[in-house]
Amino acid sequence: MRIATYTRISTDEVNQPYSLGAQSERLGSYIASQEDWELVTTFTDQISGAKLERPGLNGALRAAKAGRFDLLLVYRVDRLSRSVRGLAEVLETLDGAGVGFRSATEPFDTTAPAGRMMVQMLGVFAEFERSTIIDRVIAGMERKAALGGWCGGHEPFGYRAVKGEGRLDPDEAEAPLVPVIFDLYANKRLGSHAIANWLTDAGLCTRSGKPWQFKSVLTVLRNRTYLGQVHFRGTWSESSHPPLVEAGLFDATQAILIERGEDVSKRATNSSEYLLTGLVVCGTCGSRFTGTAATGRNATYRYYTCGGRQRYGTKTCSADRLPAEALDDAVVHSLLAAYDRVDLFSDAVEEAQRRAALGQDRHQGELAALDAELAKVEAGIDRYLRAFETATMPEAICGERVKALGAQSTALRARREQLADEMGDADLTAPTPEELSVLRERVAEAVAQGSSGPVKALLQALIHEIRVDSRDAIHPTFRVPLGGDHHPDDAVRAPSRSVGARGLEPPTSAV
Repeated sequence: MRIATYTRISTDEVNQPYSLGAQSERLGSYIASQEDWELVTTFTDQISGAKLERPGLNGALRAAKAGRFDLLLVYRVDRLSRSVRGLAEVLETLDGAGVGFRSATEPFDTTAPAGRMMVQMLGVFAEFERSTIIDRVIAGMERKAALGGWCGGHEPFGYRAVKGEGRLDPDEAEAPLVPVIFDLYANKRLGSHAIANWLTDAGLCTRSGKPWQFKSVLTVLRNRTYLGQVHFRGTWSESSHPPLVEAGLFDATQAILIERGEDVSKRATNSSEYLLTGLVVCGTCGSRFTGTAATGRNATYRYYTCGGRQRYGTKTCSADRLPAEALDDAVVHSLLAAYDRVDLFSDAVEEAQRRAALGQDRHQGELAALDAELAKVEAGIDRYLRAFETATMPEAICGERVKALGAQSTALRARREQLADEMGDADLTAPTPEELSVLRERVAEAVAQGSSGPVKALLQALIHEIRVDSRDAIHPTFRVPLGGDHHPDDAVRAPSRSVGARGLEPPTSAV
């Protein structure tokens, strides 16, 4: 009888009643006491038994399916799983592979109905025990937080957790900066972006060593820990650590956050209102523009703002903010104007066909070489899998090699698809004037209806990108819809190629 053992602990061995070593020793003694039993492999995990996604357990189940052992032995049933459902799934997998299961301290015959029932009952008790432990831990942490103790988690900027004591102490380097941030926001009336720029200009950085961002500033401004409180499961309690901000200053800051609309939960802007989300690219730093809003006295003003400028300030990227409505209108008009220029699409298709014809021979040669290399890689994967199944090579070596060969295979297939796509350019057909006319009418109709959802989806399908070099130099690149035998609907659902910015730069005077 070929035996595999599985051992598991969920924390450090010091805190376990039965360490991995103790489990292995007792299982070894149990195997030695049985006639004709031979230990062939072992599997182990240092992870919770609540879930089945465990490297050691998954390896044991794969080995069971490959027929590498006849029985899986554990010290106790709860080492295998602490949930009834998980235990049932493991036993069903082992049963389907023709592999038995046994616990060294709970010897029930799982091949008999009574034995399987007893194992399931043990699983019920293991799940109950786990749930009881969780409830006790949570109750203990709630009591600790109610008494002002620090229950762990991300340490707020300005504080450091004292290991083993469950409390926070001010950080000598960071703590003096916290009231300065609140003062700049509430009394000097600087915005979160301006404060981030001020901190960066002063040579100050976050705890991770990165430049301050407006989101980092807002995180500080919203944190009640600076009032001398601790948080656990939605409840704030008074704590013994010294506050860094006075209550009046903190309350004034929260009022300004709401007034300026920097409280995310109260923002009125909706991402669907920004039709060109993800399409606008900064020509200065390469970042994508995102939708932002500024609240005036009587209105909200929407902009597209460079992500680099938004995150790190104008010294990193000085790209202008673009009025969202003006840019949306200009791009839509530019797109509609393009559909009146059949020659643009014809020229783009002819250029793609010319490039495809020039590279046809080279592509054919590279494609043949790729196919040959791909066949070698696939054959290598098969050899390692056979070695693994026949137990002639350790799982650790096989797994690493198969993983590396799999990555190589993925890269080769991606390059092959790219070549095939480029060679397919030779068969492209330019859209007819009738098809462009139908598409133009559809876009105009969608825009006229004024529903942002459908218009946004349509623009995302028909626009490749919009490069912004400056406020006066905005270059849209539109996708070329398929022509020939394809229905105009296909042009909207699956556009196939793009008209480069050099070939399509209608004026954008509206911006």
